[in-house]
Amino acid sequence: MTKNLPPEGPQDVVYQARLPLPKRTVDLVVGLIRRRRNQLGTRWHKLTPGAQAVVVLAVLRHDHCLADMAGGNHVSASTVRRWVLEVLTLLSSRAPRLDRALKKIARSGGVVVLLDGTLVRTRRRTGTDNRKNFSGKHKAHGLLFLALTDEKGNLIWISAVKPGRSSEITAAHHNKITSHLREAGLGALADLGFVGLDDDPDDPVVITGRKATRNHRLTDAEKEANGLLDRERAAVDHGFANLKSWRCLTKIRMNARHATTLLRALLVLANTEIHR
Repeated sequence: MTKNLPPEGPQDVVYQARLPLPKRTVDLVVGLIRRRRNQLGTRWHKLTPGAQAVVVLAVLRHDHCLADMAGGNHVSASTVRRWVLEVLTLLSSRAPRLDRALKKIARSGGVVVLLDGTLVRTRRRTGTDNRKNFSGKHKAHGLLFLALTDEKGNLIWISAVKPGRSSEITAAHHNKITSHLREAGLGALADLGFVGLDDDPDDPVVITGRKATRNHRLTDAEKEANGLLDRERAAVDHGFANLKSWRCLTKIRMNARHATTLLRALLVLANTEIHR
């Protein structure tokens, strides 16, 4: 007598997971998807705007594998990829430009902004792409970007990404940050990586600490000034922490050409989720 045994081999198991996001974040993405569908005039879709928004947000928040999300929602991995890129494009279009972001801070009575840069890791690539994305400072492959926050640590602007081998000061020169700061009548606090960024020592707009050199050791007053500057700049770390709470930034797995769109979309989501 034989018994009915379960089939051997792997089986698909669908499970539930918690997505810790405020309702306003979900509503924002749902609204963008619904407006986009209305513009295109398409009638049939596999999922509702709400279900599609949850799939995309789950990929961004938890860095879920596209194939896993596709299997759980009975669509293809390419469909999920298309949904993610579509939402990223819609969100990134809402990210502010540098000049407008600075002028908004100035109109609200702000005096200074906080400037910093960080590296987001990417997959190792072959050929020349592999060499230019390797950061000697971090000993890892990645892409460099700059960000500005207000004094409370709220993100206000993110630059386009640069190859990992680029320096922060080079990226700042490329984005003409000092010129935009002068035009808006604002100053910026930055770390030692931006020493020498400001080309007008008589009227600086970028304030950095003092570096010790072989021939000049820092005095007690200079060390104290560096400490005060670091305490004022501490809020910028909160802005980066909010951004990197989206785990898709743990290592960017999509094509690097979409990285700037991804970062600016996450800026919009981070500011929707948290505002100090």
